[in-house]
Amino acid sequence: MLILSLDTTAVTATACLCDGEKRLGEYTVTTTLHHSETMLPMIEHLLSSCGKSARDVELFAAAAGPGSFTGVRIGAAVLLGLAFGRNVPCVGVSSLESLSYNMKGFMGDFIVCPVMDARRNQLYNAIFRHTDGKITRLCDDRVIMPDELARELENYDIPVYFVGDGKHIIKNDFEKGLFPPEQIALQSAYSSAQVARLIYENTEDKTVFSDRTFKPTYLRSSQAERNLKKID
Repeated sequence: MLILSLDTTAVTATACLCDGEKRLGEYTVTTTLHHSETMLPMIEHLLSSCGKSARDVELFAAAAGPGSFTGVRIGAAVLLGLAFGRNVPCVGVSSLESLSYNMKGFMGDFIVCPVMDARRNQLYNAIFRHTDGKITRLCDDRVIMPDELARELENYDIPVYFVGDGKHIIKNDFEKGLFPPEQIALQSAYSSAQVARLIYENTEDKTVFSDRTFKPTYLRSSQAERNLKKID
């Protein structure tokens, strides 16, 4: 199955083309440019470099959030634009679960703790357990304070690895944390593709995956919505 996946939920923009588990190509850019400027050219070049076109794609996948409100919307808009009217499955995945899959393939028993900067000294977070390549979710995606998360992590007697752009926020609160290198710690569209593939393969009713049912996940109101409530 040819999968085109993308993740624009944080500062890093990434796109990947996979044939099942096989990575054909992946582009990752971390710059001051807006994802609205970089993502479509990245996808076009990626497809061209792999000798494919958007018409060859059999499944579209995107990290649907949580993350930057603007980034999440851009990712959703790009995916829906590519998939519109083509009757090709569209799978949205948790950006946090995608980050946890960056550690898939490592041996051992440890906790993977994705942390994304949610601003206002808060984190988007979920906790996953990695056991010799198998990843198990231990809690839902959520917004949490760093000190609260640190207290929760004290309950685990196995190593805790942090991934995501919020790792600098948690570092002072949980000194026992381990921090993999940047190429593992930041967003990977390959990870998003593999999470999406597993979701799709393990869902009996494939009709739930379409451009009409794809929805972003924000977890909380945007700043604009919060300001409007104050005015009201």
